[in-house]
Amino acid sequence: MADDSRSFNSGTFGSYTAIGDSFTEGVGDPGPDGAFVGWADRFAVLLADQRPEGAFRYANLAVRGRLLDQIVEEQVPRAKELAPDLVSFCAGGNDIIRPGSDPDDVAERFERAVADLKSAIPTVMVTTGFDTRGVPVFKHLRGKVATYTAHVRSIADRYGCPVLDLWSLKSVQDRRAWDEDRLHLSPEGHTRVALRAAQVLGLPIPADPDQSWPPLPPRGTLEVRRDDIHWAREHLVPWIGRRLRGESSGDHVEPKRPDLLPL
Repeated sequence: MADDSRSFNSGTFGSYTAIGDSFTEGVGDPGPDGAFVGWADRFAVLLADQRPEGAFRYANLAVRGRLLDQIVEEQVPRAKELAPDLVSFCAGGNDIIRPGSDPDDVAERFERAVADLKSAIPTVMVTTGFDTRGVPVFKHLRGKVATYTAHVRSIADRYGCPVLDLWSLKSVQDRRAWDEDRLHLSPEGHTRVALRAAQVLGLPIPADPDQSWPPLPPRGTLEVRRDDIHWAREHLVPWIGRRLRGESSGDHVEPKRPDLLPL
């Protein structure tokens, strides 16, 4: 299996660049200034804690809504130009959820991008998909996501990449790990992923990312149905509308941190 043993140890990293879509941009985790924070920013802080003050640099090129080919075209060349010690590469999720998509084809294109990154970047951490078993609308895509995840792990084996395995992160299967749109992680969900990323690279972490959540009071059928109706009206219908119009939530959005800056 690919290396997600949580003991991957390449010493400390002096620089890190995150590439990807809304997941890596941090949608669902707003900061005090209104900008998104997200797991990659939180992970960068954990990396910076291993270095002397001012000695760590971080860039985040991720943009919400981006498909794999867009990430490869827009972000991979910039990541190679920045030449950090570490890149996290999460892409393909928006492709997989599209009707008619082929996870085998997406994986082939993903592998070409990994090979390109590895030609210039010492460590490329790749990311699997989430287990969508309990996710409304997307649970029927579980087989496609699982297939793509298997490909990602095989690619990681071939190129010596650490794996941020989100499929096995059981704590994010709790609804409190997700934003009210049910498409993006909540601040706590992003925190759990950041901790798992640090764990994969063998860094000391302040908490267990798979720590159990406190028990929730039982929810009645009417409450669940009311929440589902609200979610469909406020989030699902607009999401479908954008797809039908050929629009993306990332249209006119620029990377939030396009340069390697001290953290």
